[in-house]
This record gives sequence, C-alpha cells and structure tokens, in this order.
Amino acid sequence: MSDFQIGDAVETLDDTITGRIITVQENTVYIETDDGFQMTFDASELVKIVGEISVSNYEVAQIKSEKEIPKKKKSHSIRPKERTAPKMEVDLHIHQLTESDKGMSNYDMLNLQLETAKRQLEFAIRKRIQKVVFIHGVGEGVLKEELKYLFGRYENVKYYDADYQKYGLGATEVYIFQNT
Repeated sequence: MSDFQIGDAVETLDDTITGRIITVQENTVYIETDDGFQMTFDASELVKIVGEISVSNYEVAQIKSEKEIPKKKKSHSIRPKERTAPKMEVDLHIHQLTESDKGMSNYDMLNLQLETAKRQLEFAIRKRIQKVVFIHGVGEGVLKEELKYLFGRYENVKYYDADYQKYGLGATEVYIFQNT
C-alpha cells in the first residue's frame, strides 16, 4: 500500500505534471492535474509535494535553459559536393503547378507536368544552366518514363537518377552540355 492520501499534492518523477490525488487503489493512484485532466499513475511514478517551497521539474528545465551556454555558430565553408550541387530544381508534383487539380484527368495533369518540364529545360538551356533536377516523385513511374522520353529528344542533354540521399528515387538530374 502506498503512502498517498486523497487530496495530497503530487508531481510525476519523469514529467512536469502536477495535481491532486482523487483516488488510491493499492499501487495505482488517480490524480486530477492542475489543468483539470484525470490521469492514472503507478505510485512509484509520483512524489508527494510537501511544504510551501517546491521546485517543479518544469521550473528546473526553465532554469537549465536560461543558464545554457550558447553554442558557437559554425562557419559555413563550401564542400566539394556542394560546389557541384544542382543549380536549379523543378518540382513537378501537381500541387506545385496548379491551385487545384479538381476536374483534371490524369492525362491533363501529366500534360501540365510535361509542358512545365519542357519549358524549364529550355529555359535552363537558354540561360546556360548546366544541371537541373526534376523532382517527379515515385508513384507508378509514368511521369518518370515520359520525362526520359522528353530528355532523349535533346542531343545536348544527358540524364540520370538524382542524388539518392537527397531525393530518394523520386528525381532525375539532367546535365546540359554547353559547347555543342
């Protein structure tokens, strides 16, 4: 049997919950929190608040965060991988291209995505941007295959799966040869 009585003020050991005991049944204690919620705890998870001077776990956490030493900001140096990072990303997810896809068939959505991809690729060629990543998502692979067909029609373009760590399987990177 625990030492808790109905009406005792208690606090949890591992959290910032405080309240008053409303029922005790062997080692199970039912409390009403200061916020008005009823919760159940094992007696070993609670501490009785005795006396007027008490410091809650919440207050300890607040003091710790105030006294925490600010961390040094790292200076940002460009790593070799970042130097060769793509200069341009094109997200072809339908919700990025239109306000609402309501009323659009799959055919309409695919055409919008392909037109956007073609327009962005031609923009990159005009602006002499060497690398473009087209984010198409995984899905059933229809858009990815259509993009490969589109890129294959350009003589100065090479395409391959984009960086897996950054994009997973849902992106294709295009390299545009500038001196052709």
